[in-house]
Amino acid sequence: MPINPALERARRHLAKFDLNLIPQEHEKTTKTSFEAAQALKVEVGQIAKSILFRVGDIYGLFVAAGDIKICDKKAKTLLGGGGKARIAKPDEVEEMTGFKVGGVCPFDIDQSIPIFLDRSMQRFDKVYSAAGSAHSYLPITLKQLQTVTGGAVVDMEKERR
Repeated sequence: MPINPALERARRHLAKFDLNLIPQEHEKTTKTSFEAAQALKVEVGQIAKSILFRVGDIYGLFVAAGDIKICDKKAKTLLGGGGKARIAKPDEVEEMTGFKVGGVCPFDIDQSIPIFLDRSMQRFDKVYSAAGSAHSYLPITLKQLQTVTGGAVVDMEKERR
């Protein structure tokens, strides 16, 4: 398999933390939470999905368990700004994070973009984050994810009715 520059970027970033975190590649796609869970043979909730939201000109990356819906009203509150919170378009995601949708790595992105880690991931010993490509994954604890992202742990889950 040829060297994937996005995966190498993730590896270089993680090496700075001396946590023995090594991103992996899978032959099957891990682009969606469902596909990643099937490929890795884990629960959908164990997939740490990364979604870039936008409120006006303000962006924020939200990382949550793959089985929850992120509340756009909570995203708006955390990001501030005027207007509604919207999920960024694929071209915006790539421009702002340097990663394509389906492989957005929640670390080694522009530091002006705040990162929010949903507490929904606390129920798992490990979650699996994308590591730069639609075939990558990184087994990681929430505490380690907080260390490598500098993200704040928040409650982003949409209220169930």
